[in-house]
Amino acid sequence: MRVENSFIGVRGVGEQTERTLWESGITHWDDFEPSTVGQKTGERIETFIDEGRGRLADDDVAYFDEQFPSGERWRVYETFAERACFFDIETTGLDQQRNQVTTVSFHQGGDTETLVAGDDLTAEALSATVGDADLLVTFNGKRFDVPFLEANFDVDLDLPHLDLLYTCKQLGLSGGLKQIEQDIGIERDRPDISGQDAVRLWKEHERGEDGSLETLISYNREDAVNLRTLADRVTTRLDERVFVDPASQ
Repeated sequence: MRVENSFIGVRGVGEQTERTLWESGITHWDDFEPSTVGQKTGERIETFIDEGRGRLADDDVAYFDEQFPSGERWRVYETFAERACFFDIETTGLDQQRNQVTTVSFHQGGDTETLVAGDDLTAEALSATVGDADLLVTFNGKRFDVPFLEANFDVDLDLPHLDLLYTCKQLGLSGGLKQIEQDIGIERDRPDISGQDAVRLWKEHERGEDGSLETLISYNREDAVNLRTLADRVTTRLDERVFVDPASQ
């Protein structure tokens, strides 16, 4: 579902009103006629559409992220997927005040980059990489990855953020990233490696054991790349559950 299919960002338009619009054939901003709703609601919808067209032309993800209810922010994804940064971090533990970020992988525009502690993982590199994105996509990143990076590197990652942990919960998918990947059929090259192994691999790397860092980087990169596939699949499922298009029925 693209943002142009949505009317729920308008004050006074809830799920039922939006669904009624869709069922009557108004499935896109271009289809809207004020006479299909009350005068005040129609005026608010027209204002939202006029504003939205300009914001869309400017790739203003933040505007739609703010306008849509929290449970509907997944709707920005299809429209802005190519401007999204999918990222995942590995650390030496769960305490952002005591533990260290070891690797950060970013998947953006079809390319994947990994920053490594002690090498190129710096605040400047993080800011430069994320600075090109308009939308962050993570799994549990709101509670873990983002605050961990902000605490460790004093960077500001206050961007529109699609946390797939919550998107998956809307579909009844629970558990960690690896479990959900299995549940919806996303395969991994190294399904035997876990987050605990990532901690072990970093310690082995610090002891100078050959291949440990390469394995850790490969694992971290696969996390980031798989987020794109997961986002595609879960937002498609939500679209199929929520959106009503009479033309396709």
